[in-house]
Amino acid sequence: MAARKAPDVLKDTLVMVLAGGQGERLYPLTKDRAKPAVPFAGAYRILDFTLSNCLNSGLRRIYVLTQYKSDSLDRHVKLGWNFLPPEIGEWIETQPPQQRMGSEWYLGTAHAIYENIYTLEQLRPAHVLILSGDHVYRMDYSPMLEAHVQTGADLTVACVERSLAEAAGRLGVVTADAEGRAVRLDEKPAHPEPMPGRTETCLCSMGIYAFGTETLVRRVSEDARHTSTHDFATDVVPAMIEGGDRVFAYPCPGLYWRDIGTLDVYWEAHMELLGDEAPLDLYDGDWPIRGHALFRPPAMALVELEGQEEIPPEIHNSLVCQGCVIRGAHVWQSVIGPGVRIGVGSRIGQSVILEGTSVGRNVVIKKAVIDKSNTIPDNARLGVDHEWDRRHFALSEGGVVVMPKGVPFPAF
Repeated sequence: MAARKAPDVLKDTLVMVLAGGQGERLYPLTKDRAKPAVPFAGAYRILDFTLSNCLNSGLRRIYVLTQYKSDSLDRHVKLGWNFLPPEIGEWIETQPPQQRMGSEWYLGTAHAIYENIYTLEQLRPAHVLILSGDHVYRMDYSPMLEAHVQTGADLTVACVERSLAEAAGRLGVVTADAEGRAVRLDEKPAHPEPMPGRTETCLCSMGIYAFGTETLVRRVSEDARHTSTHDFATDVVPAMIEGGDRVFAYPCPGLYWRDIGTLDVYWEAHMELLGDEAPLDLYDGDWPIRGHALFRPPAMALVELEGQEEIPPEIHNSLVCQGCVIRGAHVWQSVIGPGVRIGVGSRIGQSVILEGTSVGRNVVIKKAVIDKSNTIPDNARLGVDHEWDRRHFALSEGGVVVMPKGVPFPAF
């Protein structure tokens, strides 16, 4: 792995990953798990992308702040990320609500940090990098941290350029002056303000914050004393800008970044992984994406015999994980998770099938997400008749059928 910049800044930075999100708009995928624990790209969880960015950037002191239905997330971090040596001051650990400052659970992103002021006082880092555990992207954080120090910022906010239509009602929009100093942050405005000299794009917050520790403690403490949503984007950052703190935008031009906030975005982000020119390269050996390695046999595609007829499998533009067995089936533009079995004559297109699901013979699945440990019987149809789909499963606004984890398949 290539050497990273700013070793002193990295050494003096503590990372806190906000991973307690309930993810209501991802339901039913979040029925039994926190949003950052939702599987992604077959072999990973959403959280793995943020943690991989940390390791690849040279950051080694990381707390994952958990809350909502955290069992699977805690287990995943323990099994997949418990390898740094704490005796030399390196760790990746989960941190549930401590209730040191009151009897409440985490009430918002800023309140989660407020409840962990004790940790900041014990470790005394010069800087705190606050990240979200439910975004999919690849980013080296070290140049941002270096810029944070060089500008003398109290807070640096990572930003990406997005169209006004994509940002409207969904993303925080930052307005910055010619020197990059933020003069306003509007959280999910209905009518975003375009960037200077642009008519169709705006600068959007990625929910990545580099703070000076003293400023962070002061600002979240002030926020905790007032009635608010206790959220960085809604309350703390606007208050800092209005209060004269040095808040800078850090643009990340050309960066692929996805906030996995809805079922449609979850499906779209998977489809973007497929093909020769995927915007997120999972195969870059210089920037490996880690997770919890599953020890399974290699994937197998088998020619199936039907009497005297040979039915070969066909797999096009798809990710197929370890332990899969595909028998004489046609799979295209899909992500097939670990241990999935697909029977002869089945046709799977533009779909995501998660770990341990068994698909019978002559099944048709189109534009669907099938959660873990399901059994799809012979001759079943999903994504073909949306009226039937809607009666039995979740159907997104964009027409993605979503089958929850481990449920009986209804009669058809």
